[in-house]
Amino acid sequence: MTNAQITIREKKLGLLIRDARVAERRSIKECADAIGVKSGLFRAYEEGRRAPSLPELEALAFFLKIPIAQFWGTETVSDTPAPLEPEDITRLIALRHRMIGALIRQERTNANMSIRHLSAETGISQPRLKAYELGEKIVSVPELESILVVMGSRVETFFDQSGPVGEWMSGQQAMQKFTDLPAEIKDFVCQPVNRPYLELAMKLSSMSRDKLRSVAEGLLDITL
Repeated sequence: MTNAQITIREKKLGLLIRDARVAERRSIKECADAIGVKSGLFRAYEEGRRAPSLPELEALAFFLKIPIAQFWGTETVSDTPAPLEPEDITRLIALRHRMIGALIRQERTNANMSIRHLSAETGISQPRLKAYELGEKIVSVPELESILVVMGSRVETFFDQSGPVGEWMSGQQAMQKFTDLPAEIKDFVCQPVNRPYLELAMKLSSMSRDKLRSVAEGLLDITL
């Protein structure tokens, strides 16, 4: 890198650092303390007059809960959707309560079960169950679990699937599944050169048994 290129990189890195800090609503002092530098130096980092070391940048990414790759990307953190505001969360919860009620009614109908029978099995009054199904009352988790046990359903089927919270939960589950993989598999998946093999595996997994048998027979014809 030439001196001019280094200067440009410092300016760009400073903008990315500032954007990440502001997006997480952290002060310069908080970030400076987190990576063990003075506020004046951290300000110089953001202004592109100085540049942090790699360990400092790693610590900052950890503190701000962002991927380290963010500082080598072209998009700012502020380009991502803003987090839900409290009033948005309140509206979302109200909508989910109504959806839970509708799902209870749907599960009960699918089970060909009357409200009277459900009431007798759970000990929850019929008027209360009706209010739950209409979304007029909020059903607690223990009561919901009791209702679902009687209907032979699992509470996991009632988790949010398509809303912002549901998308976040799905992302967390995917991350956990990846974390639980053996180290050698995680290393294989993370290697860009192995992407064609992963894409091939995805295609094979979607094939019917007969189609897979046909592919296997074709491979045997080629190799023999």
